[in-house]
This record gives sequence, C-alpha cells and structure tokens, in this order.
Amino acid sequence: MSNLIHSVIDQVGTVILGKSTQIRLAIACLLARGHLLIEDLPGVGKTTLAHAIAKSLGLDFHRIQFTSDLLPADILGVSVFDMTTRTFAFHPGPVFAQLILADEINRATPKTQSALLEAMEEHQVTIEGATRRLPEPFFVIATQNPSHQIGTFDLPESQLDRFLMRIHLGYPDATAERALLAGAERRTMIDDLPACMQVEDLRQMQSAARAVFVSAALIDYVQALLAHTRQAAELVNGLSPRAGLALLNGARAWALIDGRAQVEPEDIQAVLPSVAGHRLHGQTLGGVIPGQELAERLLAEVAIP
Repeated sequence: MSNLIHSVIDQVGTVILGKSTQIRLAIACLLARGHLLIEDLPGVGKTTLAHAIAKSLGLDFHRIQFTSDLLPADILGVSVFDMTTRTFAFHPGPVFAQLILADEINRATPKTQSALLEAMEEHQVTIEGATRRLPEPFFVIATQNPSHQIGTFDLPESQLDRFLMRIHLGYPDATAERALLAGAERRTMIDDLPACMQVEDLRQMQSAARAVFVSAALIDYVQALLAHTRQAAELVNGLSPRAGLALLNGARAWALIDGRAQVEPEDIQAVLPSVAGHRLHGQTLGGVIPGQELAERLLAEVAIP
C-alpha cells in the first residue's frame, strides 16, 4: 500500500519539480478524506498540481474557473424544462465529480463560494428541495490568489474551516526551475500520465488511514496544542475540536505514507502548520501575525508529553 502511495507522489513530482513535501501533504490530505486549499501567486503550479494528482489517482475530474460573475447554479446544476416530455430535467453541474478543482476560488463572490459548503461537509448538494449525493471519493482542491491582489474576496472562516489543509508552493529553487525551463511542456506531460492506482485502491487506503493507531499520550499532545491556542493572548480564536480531528486524521495519513501503523509526534508536527495555519488569526500592536508563523510558534512552545 505504501508503495502505491509513493508511486503517485513520485509521478506527480515529475511534473511539479522540487515540491515533494507539498505533494506529500496534498496526498495525505486526500487520504484523510479532507479538502485542500493551495494559496499562492499565479503561475507557480497550483492548477498543474491538481491536474497531476487527478490523473495519477485515476479520478473523475472537473475544473471550475471561479470569476466574479459565477453563480451557484453554474457549480451545482439547474433544472431545465424539456418541451418533449413537458417536465423539468435536472442537469448536474461540474460539482458532480470525484475531484473538483475550484480554481481561483476567492475571485468569486461569497454567495458563490458558499455553494460548496454543503458539498464539502456532507458530500451532497440540495437543489430545489431535492438532495443529491456526490460521487465517492469526493475531494475539493481549491486554489486561491493572495488577498491583496485586485478582484479577490476573502474566504469567510466557515469556508476556510472546511479545508483540512492549506499549503503554499512558492517559487522553485534554481535547479528545479532550470529543469522546468529546459524540459517539456507541463500540460503535455499531464496528458501522458498513467493512473497509478484504481479508485478502489484509494478507498482502501483511506480506510487504512483511519485505522492508524494513535496513543493516549499523543491525544494528550493534541489536546495540549489545542488548549495553548485557546489561552494565547495574541490569538483571536483558538483551534476548534474539528481542527483537532483534522490534525489527528492528517497525522494518521502522514504515518500511513511512511508505512507505519501508529502515529508518532513527528507526524503531528509535520502536518500541523498546514492544518492550523489557515485557522489561526493573530493580532498584536505590531499588526497581523501570519497563520503559518503562529503554527510554528505553537510547535515551539508546546512540549511533547
């Protein structure tokens, strides 16, 4: 099972160069049955990463380009009157796929962003009074431009909390960038990627991730991390119980990728910045403290039991 996971990570790494940690976090997020937010500047490979993961996992894939004029019906679907049968027929929107790329999600208005809330939380959508189940597995990868850029709408906290992890790609190092500039077109490479596993393999891995053992001492560690955020004076709000569950599930998936049947403290520390960074908001007299910095402070200030 670990070999299958690593084959996916290695294959995606041939397209997204020099970002093995971010790729591994993205796969861990999927194994934990979570959703992934990629926040970074345009042009660093956010969309390419989502395409490469979908191809490597053999998942049914839809891309939705979020813009300011996008409506909820453009995502969920709409009923259209059929003149032949004299009835309304439902036409499903692009949300009905196993992997959804919500590209530049913060360019759409909050009303349109909220169309994904029920889908991400309950894997279903309610349209015109009827509830329709989404495919399984169901995984959302959303990309987001920095909030200071023109034409963006900040995601509300309730929407951010639906993402198990948030990662940043950043610029490649000099070696990776040279290979990128001298190599083949990334889009062409994605088209040629084979599926490294079947959907049923992925379902089994997700079940295996949930079964990874977490000791009572490590649960104490997670509780200590949560309690520290709730007592910190510079934080607006502490981490919620849902954040604690996300941290444990992400650590389980990280351990499974390493081929281990139990979680170690290093697994929690590896995923915490991505799990907690978008959930922590700090404010001091000197200004706003970035969530990533707050997460790193948290790891430094809370001792392992």
